Amino acid sequence: MPTLTRKDSLYNLGGNGSPETTSHSQQPAELFGQNVFSLPVMRQVLPKAVYHHMLAIYENGASLDPETADVVAAAMKDWAISRGATHYCHWFHPLHGQTAEKHQSFLLPSSDGGVMTEFTGENLLQGEPDASSFPSGGTRSTFEARGYTGWDPTSPCFLMEGRHGKTMCIPSVFVGFNGQSLDKKAPLLRSGDALSRQALRILRLFGNDKVTRVRTNVGCEQEYFLIDRKYYLARPDLVSAGRTLFGAPPPKGQEMEDHYFGTIKERVLAYMEDVELALYKLGIPVTARHNEVAPSQFEMAPVYEQSNIATDHNLLMMSVMRNIAHHHGFECILHEKPFAGVNGSGKHNNWSMADDAGNNLLEPGQTPQENAQFLVFLTAIVRAIHLHGDLMRASIATPSNDHRLGANEAPPAIISIYLGDTLTEVIDAIIEGQTAKTRARTYLNLGVSSMPPLPVHDSDRNRTSPFAFTGNKFEFRAVGSEQNVARPNMVLNTIVADSLADIADQIEEGVESLNDFNVAVQQVVQRELKAHRAIIFGGDNYSEEWHKEAERRGLPNLPTCVEAIPAFVSKQSIELFSRHAVLNEAELKSRYVIKLENYIKSINIEAGLMSRMGRTMILPAAFKYQKQLSSSISHAQKILHDSPLAEQTELLHELTSAINEFIESINKLDEARLAGEANGSDILEHARHYRTRVLTAMAEVRACGDKLEITIDDSLWPLPKYHEMLFLS
Repeated sequence: MPTLTRKDSLYNLGGNGSPETTSHSQQPAELFGQNVFSLPVMRQVLPKAVYHHMLAIYENGASLDPETADVVAAAMKDWAISRGATHYCHWFHPLHGQTAEKHQSFLLPSSDGGVMTEFTGENLLQGEPDASSFPSGGTRSTFEARGYTGWDPTSPCFLMEGRHGKTMCIPSVFVGFNGQSLDKKAPLLRSGDALSRQALRILRLFGNDKVTRVRTNVGCEQEYFLIDRKYYLARPDLVSAGRTLFGAPPPKGQEMEDHYFGTIKERVLAYMEDVELALYKLGIPVTARHNEVAPSQFEMAPVYEQSNIATDHNLLMMSVMRNIAHHHGFECILHEKPFAGVNGSGKHNNWSMADDAGNNLLEPGQTPQENAQFLVFLTAIVRAIHLHGDLMRASIATPSNDHRLGANEAPPAIISIYLGDTLTEVIDAIIEGQTAKTRARTYLNLGVSSMPPLPVHDSDRNRTSPFAFTGNKFEFRAVGSEQNVARPNMVLNTIVADSLADIADQIEEGVESLNDFNVAVQQVVQRELKAHRAIIFGGDNYSEEWHKEAERRGLPNLPTCVEAIPAFVSKQSIELFSRHAVLNEAELKSRYVIKLENYIKSINIEAGLMSRMGRTMILPAAFKYQKQLSSSISHAQKILHDSPLAEQTELLHELTSAINEFIESINKLDEARLAGEANGSDILEHARHYRTRVLTAMAEVRACGDKLEITIDDSLWPLPKYHEMLFLS
């Protein structure tokens, strides 16, 4: 029987990595939504009047009638129990960005010594979790514990499957005893209402009196890494920080460009199939799956849904992906930059607006230059992004996303808009007071007799743009893969609502003074596009020339969280969010504090982990190799006598020098951390210290550690290496 090495015994902690064989007897269409208390289910189990009331809530944003809550709760309980549910919970989004839940049993003791099941309208409408231990940014004290969850009736309840039963999850908002939002869901819903109000004003000006609601739709493309779980458990940095704090580049990375859209390996495909089936049961319409650019990187994407439902579904998707990975011997890593030197992961946030008749308000049609309504909505978005680019950057500011933005795989931190050739020509013509030319439909002739010509889109794509128009929607490509998308969509909804309000005011004033609606619209669109043309850029956002040009145009360049986060508490932002009743000043300041605290805590955890790994894992391996090398040289000298061993001796000197540099770099890192802990009076200054001194010290430790990795005997190195983790067998 062979002797197991340290790596063999350590790496096998996660199982053998072989995928489970799963029998899927049902087709996706049969599974879809079976764990969701959806409108079709409601139509079957609710009285007709109650069902139509719920339908009005879903489709038109009607107010919930509390009198119907008992009826809905009773039907919901019966449905859930019939499907194996034993508990229920209010499922919400605290300000740490993940989800939270407190399970309650349906069972209650009865007076005769037995049990009965109970779930009332009061249980459905409101829960009372402890609010003291969630991030509050100073709006709550530790001793002020009460918080409330409130049912969000626009997002359907669902069942989460456990090993022995199911839990009925009630999507909810979360507020403190003082009524202030302690979550990300309530502001998102408020922002949707704000946008709907202002978009309806525009539609009314164009004579549309039938539409009663405008909603935003979102589709989140989810990128992720899969590695063998045995390697993950052998990396304390991946377990505690989500990214590798040490790791030398492998001889082969992604430079051959052979992984993107490549054949999906059988193990990975089995995992993807299980994830998809679990998501189908939850009513999540995933459609796309493929290999991404980096080795062991993949992507999954759903179709469009209402923004609040898409947000819930994306959080559920991430949870399901992580859980099912373990059944296949994988770890699903959602961190934006888990591996240095290869592409990180994003979550492209595709955003559009539609009325309740199903019309996409960002559909330009065949002749966008003649589509005045589309041009008004487009102008409002251009204005919004130009005026509030700092808020857009702040909305995706996380310490993990800082490692990805601008790293030749993601948009830079400078926010700009890409519209494509056709729309850019239309806008330029409008600004100059000219008539834009209609582009003829063009085709690609492939030179193959058996293949018909392929129709060509109006514009190419620009994957370096942070905010790109892609036919009938905008793609916000800077959103991080691990992020809760509620915040970027809340910001986007609010700033567009504000611009729609301003443009509606201008058109109304123009109609009153000119007595000509078309002329008023034309003048407003021309004036606003001219004022905000600087935000539109169609070139290479990675280039140094663009950075200089962006500065000349006055566009903010906020490269890290520390520069970006203060945008939340500027006078302009406070007035903006208050004006549309999305967030008040106290709620904004709480988010400012929480985001800075998260930045400080995240970097501090990484720095402490890096120091400990360096001292307890890497240095012992280095000393062992140093001892082996010196012993080998000494032994060789005794045997070879006068034979020169200059190269071997030089190797020992280089190793010793590298060890000394590593020790010195760790000492500097520890000093920087201690200095940061003593600099905690001003939270912004505290964060700046971590950005400048601590992160700089961490970079030096990593460089020294990675130098040791490519020097030390491979059998002694204590951590799985990139070439082991990134290339799945």
